[in-house]
Amino acid sequence: MAPQLWHRQLAAGAVGITVATPFQAGVARHFGVPRILVANQIADPAALAALSVWAGQGTAIGLFSDSIPTIDRVSAAVSTTCDVIVELGTPGGRAGARGIEAALAVAARVAAAPNLRLAGVAGYEGSVTAGTDAAALAAVDDYLGDLATLYAALDFETDRPVVSAGGSAYFDRVAAVLGPLAGEAEVLLRSGSYLVHDHGFYARMTPAARGGDGPEFRPALEGRSQVLSRPEPGLAILDGGRRDFPYDQDLPIPLGRIDGQGQTVDLDGAECPQISDQHLFLTGDLGDLEVGDTVRLGLSHPCTSFDKWRLIPVVDEETGRVVDAVRTFF
Repeated sequence: MAPQLWHRQLAAGAVGITVATPFQAGVARHFGVPRILVANQIADPAALAALSVWAGQGTAIGLFSDSIPTIDRVSAAVSTTCDVIVELGTPGGRAGARGIEAALAVAARVAAAPNLRLAGVAGYEGSVTAGTDAAALAAVDDYLGDLATLYAALDFETDRPVVSAGGSAYFDRVAAVLGPLAGEAEVLLRSGSYLVHDHGFYARMTPAARGGDGPEFRPALEGRSQVLSRPEPGLAILDGGRRDFPYDQDLPIPLGRIDGQGQTVDLDGAECPQISDQHLFLTGDLGDLEVGDTVRLGLSHPCTSFDKWRLIPVVDEETGRVVDAVRTFF
């Protein structure tokens, strides 16, 4: 939810921006994003009406749908022809029609609605597994194969239908399985963490970390926290907590302390075992770490890093000076 970063992506060749809610879509439209993919089910009539107005005014908007009741609500609410992308799910997943037959029924309902246009198929392979072994990757490929089968079974109402998948962990498998469709369909990856990456969850899951086919990313986001207290040997209390840093996947990872010359000094063996609302515990061999020192922290899961801050400083790698700021809209 950082329009400055959206426009950097669009300038670099991205064809559009993916959002999850009508509010996010409104922010994207306000900041001139020409094409928006709403990768979620929308059931609120007022939100659907607004989205259809924006579509009628020239913003290209694609809506996910996974059920006949959702399609009926969309059709009843929109005031102009809207593009619908049928979402295929997986058992236990967060959304998506459960199986090809159910997805075909959704697509038939779209085709029957006079104000809806069947524009593609989509899914999220991250719901299949969280593993990186051969069996997990095979399960991802099977799911993506089903998505390709669904695509082949449908007659679309656009010249170049969308086939979209690709979370931030298995985008290499999406490219391998769905890439061959690119000659006839628009294969869209929705991966997010390529933009900033991290030191934790995605660092472990990214294709390069498991020997897959994909680029080796480096993190672009880190936290900096000041030592408030050294209450006992081997323990430092830092001034960043749950309100500042993500903690849903991993706790922050110590990268080192910054010395008086602005250089990073290793904190080998140190770790952050506990986090409170406003405090972070740092334990281990902390050497001469003192009250007032600054500690660099690697973060895990960029998605829940950005929403903690309305304004994120951008630091020049060579000088360490703040050279810009990125505003977020949550």
